[in-house]
Amino acid sequence: MNVIESILSKDELTRQDITLLLQANDEDKAKLFAKSAEVKEKHVGKRVYFRGLIEMSNICSKNCYYCGIRSGNQNFSRYNLSDDEVVDAARYSWENNYASIAIQTGEVCGSAFTQRIVNLLKKINAATNSELGITLSMGEQTEDTYREWFENGAIRYLLRIESSNRELYSKLHPNNQTHDFDKRIECLRSLRRVGYQVGSGIMVGLPFQTIDNLADDLLWLKEMDVDMVGLGPYVEHPDTPLYKYQNMLLPLEERFALSLKVIAILRILMKDINIVAPTALQAIDKLGREKAIKIGANVVMPNVTPGLYRNDYKLYDNKPCVDDAVDDCKKCLEARIQLTGDEIGYNEHGNSKHFARRTKIVP
Repeated sequence: MNVIESILSKDELTRQDITLLLQANDEDKAKLFAKSAEVKEKHVGKRVYFRGLIEMSNICSKNCYYCGIRSGNQNFSRYNLSDDEVVDAARYSWENNYASIAIQTGEVCGSAFTQRIVNLLKKINAATNSELGITLSMGEQTEDTYREWFENGAIRYLLRIESSNRELYSKLHPNNQTHDFDKRIECLRSLRRVGYQVGSGIMVGLPFQTIDNLADDLLWLKEMDVDMVGLGPYVEHPDTPLYKYQNMLLPLEERFALSLKVIAILRILMKDINIVAPTALQAIDKLGREKAIKIGANVVMPNVTPGLYRNDYKLYDNKPCVDDAVDDCKKCLEARIQLTGDEIGYNEHGNSKHFARRTKIVP
């Protein structure tokens, strides 16, 4: 039994174990992926859940150094879907048996925005017989706002940390109160207190990021006891301050490979959480999402945003599927998932089994 096989036989992984797994060569990587696939099948099954992705608005108050829709970027058009457009996209997801949607915006705060989301949740539930599982990803808000949205039908919330290392976080964001590391952590705790299925996530292959940082990120996700994770490779955007460090980056193919390792290790560490197969993987490898599903991911997000707007919700460069019609996206993902040997959980919310176990609620 070699070192990697010995690590994979353990019930609990140490930081050193994770670091060694992240550096596994091709032969050992295959063993890692076989183990994570085994864990996935045992604890969440060979089933993939759809979340119809609605990119509602690219208006953002934040100026994060890695993000294409940062407030300081003037090189693209801002948009804000109408309520009718959002409801129509939700209805499409419902009529096509996705059972869940994820509504994503740039970070905006204030009573008008809070109330608009409340009204939208009511409209969506009225249009879909309250049968959709609704995920929100709208950044840092007050606990009262999170509670108001929860009480009006949102059940999941994704708030990515991007890096759990305070020093690295400071390199990714301006040094001001709008981009405060501690506030982001406290928002995650607020979401948990309110009762959401809580999600977070990281970027893999950032400038200045080390293997040790990634190991700590994985342990941080476990310590935070999150219910779902969205993570993927860092793909640089030319209209961002971080772009000037592109020469420091791993080649895209290596970032892709490292991201798959992170997904596999996360599945082993947190056996029954939901893990998204991110679109960013497909920006590097045409079969990126399928490869993630095979080794641990169990959620995909077909884009149901009206096609007119998709190219302007560009967090990173080379975003795939921006020109696909919603029906084409659905058919494409169905075919892709069939290739993995998994089944699509149509008409199922696909709630986090980890959340159910954590809260003693039947999923």
